[in-house]
Amino acid sequence: MTVTVDRHLDAETLAEQMRADVRAGLSATPKTIPPTYFYDEVGSDLFDAITRLPEYYPTRREAEILRAHAGEIAAATGADTLVELGSGTSEKTRILLDALSRGGSLRRFVPFDVDDVTLLRAGEAVAAEYPGVDVHAVVGDFSRHVGELPTGGRRLVAFLGSTIGNFEPAPRAAFLAGLADTFGSGDALLLGTDLVKAADRLVAAYEDSQGVTAAFNRNLLVRINRELGASFAPAAFAHRALWNESDSRIEMHLVSEHAQQVQIGAQVISFAAGETIHTENSYKFTPARLSRIAERAGWRVDS
Repeated sequence: MTVTVDRHLDAETLAEQMRADVRAGLSATPKTIPPTYFYDEVGSDLFDAITRLPEYYPTRREAEILRAHAGEIAAATGADTLVELGSGTSEKTRILLDALSRGGSLRRFVPFDVDDVTLLRAGEAVAAEYPGVDVHAVVGDFSRHVGELPTGGRRLVAFLGSTIGNFEPAPRAAFLAGLADTFGSGDALLLGTDLVKAADRLVAAYEDSQGVTAAFNRNLLVRINRELGASFAPAAFAHRALWNESDSRIEMHLVSEHAQQVQIGAQVISFAAGETIHTENSYKFTPARLSRIAERAGWRVDS
């Protein structure tokens, strides 16, 4: 059992990128931190727990859709390579792996993620469960390294979990166009997105009753303390999720409970009581809007 690993984002480079992004984001008005940095080992485990919460419908519903249609997807694509962007634990991907394996075409699995610990764990598990399938893991950042994905064969690239909803409109368009440029004849993209629905259902999925999403959000501050030597008191920030109807997105924030100062190296960041750090957007789509976005980026939609 072997897993090949390409590393395009090492720990030192990620730390420097994180330091620059955090300092710039916390110096801005309003303050922001990119959601990329949620996913250290603890954050990845917390997100896995979120996907199992009763309020968090997207994972269950996406898995139901995959179970119902994986055979059709495998037959339509004839893929011998499954590429998973944002691999995580690769749990839902097994539905696709099983379908491709049953169809006799599966030869290679390429998980892609920023967190190499979780990526290797998932890659080794798949290598053990699917003997004879080559596992070629890629450690990288969506915004910079999709061009480094292994080519060859007939690829099905799965981008699930509505992660596309975390992109702002301009970076989303650039990402989709850049990904399209890497595709060869016979390659296909399977894109999972979340649709607009009742606001109370949307907010509940990001503000669960057990506080797991709050812990996930605050873990961002724990990571910044550990890796950048910051002085955040995570308990002094409240988790907040809200539905921004005009922009069709859920927003996650960390809200300063009182006026306070945080030090990151020589930089001192001041927070007013009630001031927020905007940590994530999750855009929701209508089918018509999603088709327009995809087609403008060079894709032909077959839904």
